[in-house]
Amino acid sequence: MTGNIRAHRPGPAAWAMLTWTEAKLVWRDTSGVIIPLGLPMLIMVMNGLGSDGSAIPEFGGLSAFEAYVVPLTIAMVVALVGVVNMPSFLATYRHTGVLRRLSVTPAHPTLVLLAQVVVSLVQSVIGVLLALGLAVALFDASLPRGLLAAIGVFLLVAAAMYALGTLVAAISPTTNSSIAIGLVVFFAMLAAGGGFGPRENLPTWLATIGEYLPFGAGLDALTATWMGAAPELQHIAVLVGTTVLAAGAAVKLFRWT
Repeated sequence: MTGNIRAHRPGPAAWAMLTWTEAKLVWRDTSGVIIPLGLPMLIMVMNGLGSDGSAIPEFGGLSAFEAYVVPLTIAMVVALVGVVNMPSFLATYRHTGVLRRLSVTPAHPTLVLLAQVVVSLVQSVIGVLLALGLAVALFDASLPRGLLAAIGVFLLVAAAMYALGTLVAAISPTTNSSIAIGLVVFFAMLAAGGGFGPRENLPTWLATIGEYLPFGAGLDALTATWMGAAPELQHIAVLVGTTVLAAGAAVKLFRWT
């Protein structure tokens, strides 16, 4: 009987139901809603209030708020949700035995990973859209001049951050350790990648490292799309490389029990 159960693979309808269940569980968690939805709007408003909206030639006539702060907020939101928020849910499922119980049912634990990534991505998209809406409505910010390129870069940044988040979940034995490791990774990328100010203010060696981390590469690529320029290939390569390497390592190291 067990062999027959294992032989049966759940179809798209079962996976869709699992994803919907994951969405409801995340929605009931206060931090699972406030961080991806409320934090982006708060960051955008705080930075917008401190901007004078002056056009800067180096940014193609855009203000620093439009060309730097808006892409920075987007990259920050995706990194926070992907590297900190999502792994905490996966670590909780392992710690409470959810993944172990799923391993003996047709709903393989891998489906939980996929469902959690989809739910987190939807959260990130909603959070970014809300923040962008506030930036446009309250501070007259412009949308990216290279809109399609910006969407493509956003998806690459999300893929890189979720791959890192899955790796964090893979090596974290408990929920608290997942949050701790995720926060260390998040703030390290943020500090070196320009999250606390332009990288030009950092030592040369640290600024160089920051540019080749996924946060710095994603920020530079998003900034380029806002100005209507093509993202540099090295930044795209960093995002793709991070996705492949982190996802591969997570598959090797992830423990279901």
